[in-house]
Amino acid sequence: MGGVENSEPPLKRVKVPSGDLKNLVDEASHIVPISSSLGDSMARPPCSQGVEETVGMKGVIKKQEFVKIITRALYSLGYVRTGALLEEESGIPLHSTAVALLLDQVRGEKWEESLVTLHKIGLSDEIMVKRASFLLLEQKFFDLLKEENLMAALDTLRNEIVPLSVDVGRVRELASCIICPSQCMALRISSQDGTDANSRSRFKEKLEKLLPAAVMIPERRLEHLVEQALDVQRDACVFHNTLDSEFSLYVDHQCGRNQIPSHTLQILQAHKDEVWFLQFSHNGKYLASASKDHITVVWEVKESDLVLLKHTLTGHQNPVLTITWSPDDSQLLTCGVEEVVRRWDVNTGECLHVYEKAGVGLISCGWFPDGKGIVCGMKDKSICLWDLDGRELECWKGQRTLNISDMAITDDGKRIISICRENAILLLDREAKFERLIEEEQVITSFSLSEDNKFLLVNLMNQELHLWSIEGDIKVVAHYRGHRRTRFLIRSCFGGFEQAFIASGSEDSQVYIWHRDTGKLLLTLPGHSGAVNCVSWNPMDPRMLASASDDRTIRIWGLDGLKRKGHYSNGNGIT
Repeated sequence: MGGVENSEPPLKRVKVPSGDLKNLVDEASHIVPISSSLGDSMARPPCSQGVEETVGMKGVIKKQEFVKIITRALYSLGYVRTGALLEEESGIPLHSTAVALLLDQVRGEKWEESLVTLHKIGLSDEIMVKRASFLLLEQKFFDLLKEENLMAALDTLRNEIVPLSVDVGRVRELASCIICPSQCMALRISSQDGTDANSRSRFKEKLEKLLPAAVMIPERRLEHLVEQALDVQRDACVFHNTLDSEFSLYVDHQCGRNQIPSHTLQILQAHKDEVWFLQFSHNGKYLASASKDHITVVWEVKESDLVLLKHTLTGHQNPVLTITWSPDDSQLLTCGVEEVVRRWDVNTGECLHVYEKAGVGLISCGWFPDGKGIVCGMKDKSICLWDLDGRELECWKGQRTLNISDMAITDDGKRIISICRENAILLLDREAKFERLIEEEQVITSFSLSEDNKFLLVNLMNQELHLWSIEGDIKVVAHYRGHRRTRFLIRSCFGGFEQAFIASGSEDSQVYIWHRDTGKLLLTLPGHSGAVNCVSWNPMDPRMLASASDDRTIRIWGLDGLKRKGHYSNGNGIT
């Protein structure tokens, strides 16, 4: 019986005696589903004399398994002749004679012969045998339908597939093919997760997954073991801050402190007063900074990691408290202290719109995930949603935000997060109209949402940072201590490769960096001469960090090897 080809004509409808079909469905309805863990299933081990030969210094790697896995990898990589040569030279065949015969019969679509061979492999788990038999008989059933041999297909379904008592739902689907043969093709393609062109290999993969690893080594087993080893090395690396593309199999992986941005590459000087806030764009190509001098500066990050002034944005009458990038980084929101929110074009530096509400100052802002609207925290403690033209869409009154407040919206747009009381953060579900609270014993000064929207980093008045999980059960999962905060608003951030680190400003003029999972303080970065108010880690470059200070400067931190001879910028470039 041949495989299904792309050029196959549509199957014709064939009449079947209604009594036979009814009896078949009745029989299928009495099938009792079988539950079993294939992971516990084992093939009968081959008889062996003495201790198995091992390789490696610790003597735990069995030579036969090791060679088979290498052979499997060679075949997977397309090195067929080399794989065959390894089998011959080592005397260790990849498959037993029975398994090799089974695979050959499957390739030739000899379903009857393959069923006989399956029972000769020596599988001890009857459930596994039944499931593998089901898979083979299903292919036989499809081929018979393709040949329009309806009665033979019906006989296979009734007398071979149904008695296996496996997957009653699938049996019903196969029975429906008798009534409507056109549905057969959809079921066959679905069962093999592919088109006719690669259906054989897909079917072979499904069969391999059913059989235990001792009988048939899983596809790409060697790659999986190597990836596991790399994962272990990465997890054990406290200072890990390198991209996966930089891993090498030649040496064990271990990052040193020098992989954390800890050396000043540039000092940016464009503000005339304290710098209160800064944030990199999502694409890492821009940095925006806000100051007590009422000015926002947009900086451009060049390919050489040189940061140059792009625009100076003026128009606010009060100090600029926060900045928020649009989802596509083409626009920027700036929020003046209890004033207005301005929307800017990043390319031209033009102010596109001013958002304000009569008699009510704005204190925080954020973007809709689609970039078509904004959300603002108001001086009257309400939260309002506006479209880009300034039309109010929704408004939540009451204790929803404070005078000094951070705000965030999850990427799906469902939850708005804001500080609603001195010691509480509101998680407002827009769709479910449901509110949850994060409550601290100390006063909350600021927070930051993780990139995956699952964690919230909360700054507290008592000089602590708490990491909250906001998925499922809301709880604190880590604490960070060491930085100084007594009078001013200090902001922190996630950063580094896969956001594995926590960075924070501090009133002692230093930047603090902790390991996110362990809470261990890794580095303190001196350099500023005033309180460090805010830090931002470049989301596209784990080796670039920026800090804003009361000393009116912004420092760009990087690796020691990237340090430049001249590292001061007055806004016009390097001097």
